Amino acid sequence: HVQLVESGGGSVQAGGSLRLSCVRSGYISKSGCMAWFRQAPGKEREVVASINGLGGTRYTDSVKGRFAISKDNAKNTLYLQMNSLNPEDTAMYYCAAAIRGYDCITMANYNYWGQGTQVTVS
Repeated sequence: HVQLVESGGGSVQAGGSLRLSCVRSGYISKSGCMAWFRQAPGKEREVVASINGLGGTRYTDSVKGRFAISKDNAKNTLYLQMNSLNPEDTAMYYCAAAIRGYDCITMANYNYWGQGTQVTVS
């Protein structure tokens, strides 16, 4: 049984930084996709950044150059470093894991989800 637990959210002023972490318990292939999604009030959930089994990363345009996704397989942990935050980044951020290792930006491909961590930028 796979569980994902996010941490690291909080309130920060515009221009600040946060680092989100997602710890996985339970077995899932390391070749699968992992990603961070976010959902702001009244908006659909969107992919923020994804990483495939080979370490390839993709980002939504609005965070390119500001956010960085990474993972530490030894610690079963996924990270999202967020810099130069602005109010438009305010949302609940979710960690997700997929069994498949391709098409990592498609939300429907993800099998496991965390409960989310709130990020508020003012």
